[in-house]
Amino acid sequence: MDALIVASTLLFWVFFTLALRYYSQYLKQKKRLLDHLSRVVEPELNLASMQRKKRTAKWFDRITKYADDYAELGQRINFFSENRDIEELLRKAGRPLNLSVERFQGLKIFLTITGFFAGLLLLVIGFPLSQYSIIFLPLIGFLAPIFLLKRKAKQRQDELRLDLPDFLDTVSTSLQAGVSLDHTLREVIRYFDGPLHEEFSRFNQEIDLGVPREMAYRGLLERNDNPEFQSLIKSLIQGLRLGVPIATTFKVQADDMRSLRQEKVKELAAKASPKVTLVTTFIVVPVSLLMIAGLMVLNLIYGENSVFSLFKQ
Repeated sequence: MDALIVASTLLFWVFFTLALRYYSQYLKQKKRLLDHLSRVVEPELNLASMQRKKRTAKWFDRITKYADDYAELGQRINFFSENRDIEELLRKAGRPLNLSVERFQGLKIFLTITGFFAGLLLLVIGFPLSQYSIIFLPLIGFLAPIFLLKRKAKQRQDELRLDLPDFLDTVSTSLQAGVSLDHTLREVIRYFDGPLHEEFSRFNQEIDLGVPREMAYRGLLERNDNPEFQSLIKSLIQGLRLGVPIATTFKVQADDMRSLRQEKVKELAAKASPKVTLVTTFIVVPVSLLMIAGLMVLNLIYGENSVFSLFKQ
């Protein structure tokens, strides 16, 4: 009976954790969709969003201005954070909060020192398990910026992949109507936010400054490693060299990306089947058998035809 209670409790917490996780993902997707709709309906709301980002950057700059003092030390203590790797991650993450390699390396050391003094303060106060905090808090302060930067880079590339098909369809429709590519990009990106807006805005600025188009395309390739996005830019470079109509390039890329997305969904569905089987085999079935066995044992002990009633007769 105790084993049944423990197994049921563990099963409850597993499914409760999964429910919280998927509910959090639902809220995040809902917020993203509402933000996108608000930008499409009222593009001028982007101004308020940019102002909030500027305020966040200013606040972050005030907090981390002391990190610049540790920049040189951070570049020497570069475990899991070589300067070349950090530069690449910062490009892929879109330079969050205007971070440079030097400031990031200094921030890493600054947070390590802050974590040490925080752990020391907890130790003096007598906080439970404070003897471990003086070790783990500096370690967290060192590794957390690296982990968060990698997560931001991956998240940005995923957002780029999700917005590409709609972006390509819109651009392709405008190009087929006879609008030039530069004018189309300037108009279309106003209705997109995130990586696509940032990347093509920078692309348009480089073209305005006189940067050759192929070099601007290669800048997009260097800043992003998403396979679908790289395939698009490489097709544009090839079309620029061979004289292929740009509208056709965008149309073909949009169709290819939708096909790739469908194949990806099928692949994920195929991978999910063994996982469901494992969960059913090692969690659901044992718990069900324990519940049935428990009911049988309870029936033998407390039921009308229990073992004790036979002895009484």
